[in-house]
Amino acid sequence: MHMPEQPSRRSLLGAALAGTVTATVTGGTAATATAVTAAAPTRPIDTRSWLTHGDWSTGTARGTRAVAGVRPGLVLDAPLGTLDHTDPHMSKTATWEYATWTSPVHRFAVPATEAIAFWNASTPAGTWLQIELKAGYSDGTDTPWYVMGRWAAGDQDIKRTSVDGQRDGRSTVWTDTLALDDASKGLRLVSYRLRLTLHRRPGTALTPTVWRAGVTGSDIPDRFTVPASVPGLARELAVPRYSQEIHKGRYPEYDNGGEAWCSPTSSQMIIEYWGGRLTPAQLKWVDPSYSDPQVCHAARHTYDHQYGGCGNWPFNAAYAATFKDLQGVVTRLASLTELETLIAAGIPAMTSQSFLKEELTGAGYGTAGHLMTVIGFTAAGDVIANDPNAADDAAVRRVYRRREFENVWLRTKRYNASGAVASGTGGVCYLYFPARPTARQRAALAAVGVSA
Repeated sequence: MHMPEQPSRRSLLGAALAGTVTATVTGGTAATATAVTAAAPTRPIDTRSWLTHGDWSTGTARGTRAVAGVRPGLVLDAPLGTLDHTDPHMSKTATWEYATWTSPVHRFAVPATEAIAFWNASTPAGTWLQIELKAGYSDGTDTPWYVMGRWAAGDQDIKRTSVDGQRDGRSTVWTDTLALDDASKGLRLVSYRLRLTLHRRPGTALTPTVWRAGVTGSDIPDRFTVPASVPGLARELAVPRYSQEIHKGRYPEYDNGGEAWCSPTSSQMIIEYWGGRLTPAQLKWVDPSYSDPQVCHAARHTYDHQYGGCGNWPFNAAYAATFKDLQGVVTRLASLTELETLIAAGIPAMTSQSFLKEELTGAGYGTAGHLMTVIGFTAAGDVIANDPNAADDAAVRRVYRRREFENVWLRTKRYNASGAVASGTGGVCYLYFPARPTARQRAALAAVGVSA
């Protein structure tokens, strides 16, 4: 089912966005890149990434440099000095060399009420990175530098973590999302800069390599229901099926499996769809009696030690990108038509939604926050999903009614079981795709605002 730690986090975020200005979202009637591109000017979503050699050559590099190649990136070149970092989750202080890169200012295409940073990187043992965001308000002032994550692919040097308690009286960081405290007053986020700090053990030549860093900003209209879309595609992708429920009670240190593991379970499905595989050496730490050990691995390597769960959106995208030739982005989609555009190009998507049991026929459960993988559409336009909330792997594939699914996924407001107003995710999804996508995949991604 849902991640039990998520309701408080998402409810608080939803309350912060309670006054969002209503806007019109236009969807197309055909699942084509052209149709969605035509609607792009009305999309209240802006996803910007730095990922080319030219991108990394912009901004301000202090001890970092851009590297060219098949997959360009940013590396630590000449450290600025050392700093002492105390890891609250390891109860130890260590000294690290560091260098920084600060992006140019990016202005949102549509002023935003919230922003989510994401990144793709390699962090060999003895390295890690910190990602910060400073946003510009519509009144001409700025937020502080907010830490959006301290991250490493492993968990031996630091414990991967978000940072609580970051606010300035007008905006707050809720785990992985920067949100305005009261959007009804008209204040908006109009621009931002990213700052990456790359760390390594002193006296070594080690370095993280960052291949992609970006932000999705959005101003999704405040809504309990969304406009109905017209079916435009019938296709199903062959995505592996994994159940989260068979892991119930496993690894309490990574939130105990079961309902808490919907995000890493869904991530692993799509990673393996693209050919990502874990080796026996990588899985040797898992109890050999456990089935689907790769799901246990995904949970461990997406776990946020501050949040206390595996549902940190950027951490999941970053985990996916640790697999050879994969990229991961956290974004929002504006309609099921956009999702059809991706499926038509062979790109599945992980969607985040919340609903009462009676709002999604066939689910058999209600949730305050749950991730599943959309793998296709039936001839009638209904949604085919690999829903990890299943008794076993064979029961993962579900078909959900199109109208019900698009509403529980795309809305920002809903009523919970007590009748109180609660939040919806407003079309949040993870997209994982090849580092060198085909022309068709690239066009489909561009149609939904994602550079590849």
